[in-house]
Amino acid sequence: MDNVVDQNVNQVVDPRNGFELPLLLFAGFRSIIDELHVELARQGHPDVKPAYGFALQAIGLHGTSASDLGRRLGVSKQAAGKTVDRLEVLGYAERVDDPADARRKTIRLTARGLDLLHRSAVEFDRLHARWAATLGEERLRALQSDLRTMVPGGGFRLDAAGWFG
Repeated sequence: MDNVVDQNVNQVVDPRNGFELPLLLFAGFRSIIDELHVELARQGHPDVKPAYGFALQAIGLHGTSASDLGRRLGVSKQAAGKTVDRLEVLGYAERVDDPADARRKTIRLTARGLDLLHRSAVEFDRLHARWAATLGEERLRALQSDLRTMVPGGGFRLDAAGWFG
């Protein structure tokens, strides 16, 4: 393979350089997430940050405790609590009494939080279709299959927000 000049950094890039793979994967991730958030803002969710998406997914449809949320996100219970505070202010989540233990609160999604997750799912499908149209359905399917092969087992981890912090 020939070296190419990367116009973004104005330097020669050898496509065999190992460091480029994680950067390209991250750039692809960022392009999808950034486009998602532009569209979510247009649809009435202007204050949503990527970390909130991870938190909403970690809260899930059945709710969770602050301790469990922290574990799922890879952050402390206090950090999870601060995220929930912000999600409450924005109307995406609420704390309610835990029916099994009066000393505990359960964090659950509000109708606005559920709407955000629904709109996100629709937009992710649209972005996927655009990538398929650009790359070709077969190439995109192969890319996803290859990434599944390389990702360790156990499913998707939601602690990316804590990992970057």
